[in-house]
Amino acid sequence: MGKASTSPATKDALALFNSLRSAYSATPTTLKIIDLYVGFAVSTALIQVVYMAIVGSFPFNSFLSGVLSCTGTAVLAVCLRIQVNKENKEFKDLPPERAFADFVLCNLVLHLVIMNFLG
Repeated sequence: MGKASTSPATKDALALFNSLRSAYSATPTTLKIIDLYVGFAVSTALIQVVYMAIVGSFPFNSFLSGVLSCTGTAVLAVCLRIQVNKENKEFKDLPPERAFADFVLCNLVLHLVIMNFLG
């Protein structure tokens, strides 16, 4: 039996994956925590969509509220990540406490609107 050769595309994909992994290992812990939060919010929205596809969408306002809450929270967390990142030159004068306060205030407004939408 001959040795299995890998295609150039596979080698490129592995090289890309390794470079991304090494670059992400240098990311600060606070940004990794925000990334986990964004992943959790997106996965929760996907679970709700799959549940709606399987069971049905009888209280459609509830489904929309849940999905919009998850996606809105994910978008706000991405904005927080952009503002807290030290390598971002646009927000270098913005203290992280102010960025977090903006995140909390925007989440409060988002969820008040969502609670109002539930009826």
